[in-house]
Amino acid sequence: MNNIEILYQDSEVLVVNKPAGLLVHADGSSVGPTLVDWVLEYYPELENIGEEQRLKNGDLIKRPGIVHRLDRDTSGVIMIAKTQPSYESLKQQFKDHVIKKAYLAVVYGNFKDDKDKGVIDLPIGRSPNNFRRWSAQPGARGQLREAKTEYFVLEQIPGYSLLFLQPYTGRTHQLRVHLKALHHPIVCDSLYAPKYGCLNGIKRQALHARAITWENKQGLLQQITAPLPSDFASAIQKIGFKYKT
Repeated sequence: MNNIEILYQDSEVLVVNKPAGLLVHADGSSVGPTLVDWVLEYYPELENIGEEQRLKNGDLIKRPGIVHRLDRDTSGVIMIAKTQPSYESLKQQFKDHVIKKAYLAVVYGNFKDDKDKGVIDLPIGRSPNNFRRWSAQPGARGQLREAKTEYFVLEQIPGYSLLFLQPYTGRTHQLRVHLKALHHPIVCDSLYAPKYGCLNGIKRQALHARAITWENKQGLLQQITAPLPSDFASAIQKIGFKYKT
């Protein structure tokens, strides 16, 4: 597993472009390689950085330097701490909303105009119909957790819109759940838009973590951008968007 693109690294952090289809770490039920496997192979000195996590099945796993995650079929930028002080700093930056993440998504349907924007401020709970799903719609069960997402319409053609997304919280499946609640689910999201199907060669949810901004050791804001993977770039071009990849 040597096909992971390194976007940036220094003595404190490692930033990579995670390919779609790769789990960040084991979840107790899925099979296949993970980003953690890659980290341990190429950066074995990070093995004890960060915190362990107990899975639902009771297994205790190591997450070397992992301070945030992406869904398996979401591609894009992800940051890994290389020292324990860096891990603690980044963890606190997430808590204090210093770290900013930006995503691109292709969704079904159109908005009022090409420069439409808004904030989705809907708490997220469990779906009443599917234990694998979360929900931000009436009837959501269990503890409802605050969730907030800002969106900007970059382009749209009949039936599809290209969005820039900025989450202010980090709930599981947050962007996918919020866009479904907005009645604009992400293209090819088999979990939240199973009746829509896929198109134009993309076979996973059309969601890409485009950029991340954090405060480095010198106290300066630093941003790294992840180029679009070929399937995402091809899909937006075939759909007819003019966005320059």
